[in-house]
Amino acid sequence: MPPRRLLPVLLLLVAVLVTLAACLRPSGGGAAVETQTVQSPEEGGAVSRDPMPEEAAAPVPPPAPEPAPEPEPDWSPLELASGRAWLGCGLDYREGDGQALPDLGRDTLQALMEPCREGQVVRLRYSGKIAADFTALVERVTRMAETLDIRHRVLDLDSTGGQVEDAIRAGDWIGGHRWTLWVREDSVCHSACVFVLAGGDNRVLAGRVGIHRIIRLSSTATSRQELNTELQAVYATVRAYLERNGASPLLADVMKTVPNRSLRLLTADELAAYGLDGNNAAQDDLDRVRLLAKCGDDFMRRRDRWVRAFEERCRGASAVYARNACGLELRRALGFPDDECPSESPLAEFNVLERMAAEEPADTATGDASALPAGAEVAAQAPAGNEGAGGGD
Repeated sequence: MPPRRLLPVLLLLVAVLVTLAACLRPSGGGAAVETQTVQSPEEGGAVSRDPMPEEAAAPVPPPAPEPAPEPEPDWSPLELASGRAWLGCGLDYREGDGQALPDLGRDTLQALMEPCREGQVVRLRYSGKIAADFTALVERVTRMAETLDIRHRVLDLDSTGGQVEDAIRAGDWIGGHRWTLWVREDSVCHSACVFVLAGGDNRVLAGRVGIHRIIRLSSTATSRQELNTELQAVYATVRAYLERNGASPLLADVMKTVPNRSLRLLTADELAAYGLDGNNAAQDDLDRVRLLAKCGDDFMRRRDRWVRAFEERCRGASAVYARNACGLELRRALGFPDDECPSESPLAEFNVLERMAAEEPADTATGDASALPAGAEVAAQAPAGNEGAGGGD
């Protein structure tokens, strides 16, 4: 072919190569992925130990499990060996975390939680690994809260991870018993701890949340292929868990790409995209029909406006107490707590504590710091325009 005829062909080939390169370029707008080094991933992390069931050996996602009957309460003696826990009746952690929990006995829990009946809220602060005794801790505190008719429960979490299966068991239990989850600005939630977040009805996150690959410490694999088969079965269980709790199963795929001696720290946008921050989407869908019937259209419109306003105005605060204070200002502007549906109102865990603070005598009322997140360094104003104060449209 003459050189003159080759020129158009060469130009076309260059154009095709440029287009192909653009298609293969990683997405994400150039945002850097933040990672940090993990000293010893097996001392926390996301560790899988349970034996592999024969039917789960193939990488096929299991079907959604049938709802199992709730097990009988287990009050046998049990020490908390994987971490430390405190129980308190106030929601301002700057004033302390309450009483240290020496054991998980029924009498101990009842004595520490009895004072929380007045404010109708208990806060469980936990710092340590995710393991079987953590799952037992959450279950026993829930059962005692139900016995004492304490409606609102807050899990104030600080964990570098632990056992995947125990995190899933704890998350499923939390998902069935109406817990709010916090990760404070002085705390972290890494690796298997992330699965616990998925179970909460509402998540308020100011600390760092990080992920990495799951480790199979109990593996008998002798080749990369055998290990991959085991891990595929574990990840299938993780995906099914995330889906039934309203989180994105894509999180499991992202975890695979992070070496277990590194930790990928999730951004605020990623936490929202994976369904780990704010209101739980699955619980929100479940509640919607019930709340429409019980509380009415006006309530739902105001509630939806509050959720949008909270996401826009409060998530930028750097501390959990500041986000709570911002949300309380927004809910007052939108007529919450609702007279007819106070327990279904946003931040309902503050209802009784807020009223108790307001009823303090004028000479002693100081905005009780043990009850409310006073002094938050955030400007929270009523949403403008269509988001304004009042009883709805």
